[in-house]
Amino acid sequence: MASVRTFTPERLFRVFALLETITWTLLILGMILKYAVGVGDWPVSIAGFIHGLIFIAYALQAGVVAVNQRWRLGLATLAVASAVVPYATIPMERWLARRSNLEGGWRTESTSDPRDARPLDRAFRWAINRPLPLAGALIVALAVIMTTLLMVGPPGGKA
Repeated sequence: MASVRTFTPERLFRVFALLETITWTLLILGMILKYAVGVGDWPVSIAGFIHGLIFIAYALQAGVVAVNQRWRLGLATLAVASAVVPYATIPMERWLARRSNLEGGWRTESTSDPRDARPLDRAFRWAINRPLPLAGALIVALAVIMTTLLMVGPPGGKA
C-alpha cells in the first residue's frame, strides 16, 4: 500500500478533479432520466447528493492544495470555481500542472523561506504532518457543510 506521503498534492488534485467530473456525469444522467425518460425525481436526488458531497470535498482539497502550493487567492478561487462548470475540473488540473502549480510534495518541514514563520504556515505544517486527524477534520467539515446545505434546501426553494 502506498504511503500517505506518496499521495502528492498533484495526485490529490487530479483524483478529485476526476471524481468531480464523474459526479457531473451522474447528475446529468439523472436529469436525463428525470426529464426525458420521466422516471421521477429519485435519479436527480441520488446523483445530486453524491455530486454535492464530491463538490464540497473538491473545494476542501483545493483549499488544502492551494495553501500547500502557496497559490494566490485568485488562483485558489479559480480552482474551486472550476467545479461549478460541468467537466471544467479536468482542464483546470491540466492547466495547473502545465504551469507547474501542482509540482512538489507536501510542505511538512520549515525552510529558510520567511513565509514558513507565518501562523498559517506553521498550523498547516502541524496539520499536514498528522494526515489522519487532518482527514478526520476535513470529513467533519464536509459533513457540517453538507448538513447545513440540506437543512437550508435547494436554491429557489423546493418545487
